[in-house]
Amino acid sequence: MGFKDKIKDSKTIKKWVHWMLVPKNQARPRLWVRWFVNPFYHKKGKGATICRRTRMDVLPWNTFELGSNSTIEDFSTINNGVGAVKIGNRTRIGLGNTIIGPVTIGNDVRLAQNIVLSGLNHNYEDVTQPIHAQGVSTAVITVKEATWIGANTVVVAGVTIGKHCIIAGGSVVTKDIPDYSVAVGNPARVVKQYNHETGEWEKIAKKKLLAV
Repeated sequence: MGFKDKIKDSKTIKKWVHWMLVPKNQARPRLWVRWFVNPFYHKKGKGATICRRTRMDVLPWNTFELGSNSTIEDFSTINNGVGAVKIGNRTRIGLGNTIIGPVTIGNDVRLAQNIVLSGLNHNYEDVTQPIHAQGVSTAVITVKEATWIGANTVVVAGVTIGKHCIIAGGSVVTKDIPDYSVAVGNPARVVKQYNHETGEWEKIAKKKLLAV
């Protein structure tokens, strides 16, 4: 049995290792983890920038990737504690964004300000325990290439936003959005799709979405 298997099988060792990496009741890893461990586990492409005031709550047991020539702006928070965070090439994560894995963002994506993408939900079924003590469930959020998401949007766990989509500011995205769509509102609904036959963006009824 290897050391990793021993950690998984022993609650005591697992708790101790977790404490060594992250202070109790905190999400941000210890300084030595950020300086001496994470650089060997996480990938940062050529020309990628993480601005100085970004909060990086990233740990070595899940993936963090930032593609070439991509940027994470100040006052954003990136958290891979319960799932991988993968960001493609030439993508910009705007000011004050919160990204909690599991989240996969494609190439050439633009996220404006104060957007939340959270791939986790807190369990709540047991009313004899506080919600924070019941653990979490996760489902991957996927944002495909060349999509733009407006300020103050929330994307919930398990949602896929297709390629070359526009999500209007202030939207709450609770269901998948097809490729080449414009979506608005709470909950977000598709109001336009690009018609490849006519070469135009066309208004579309809720029950008549074009096949993708």
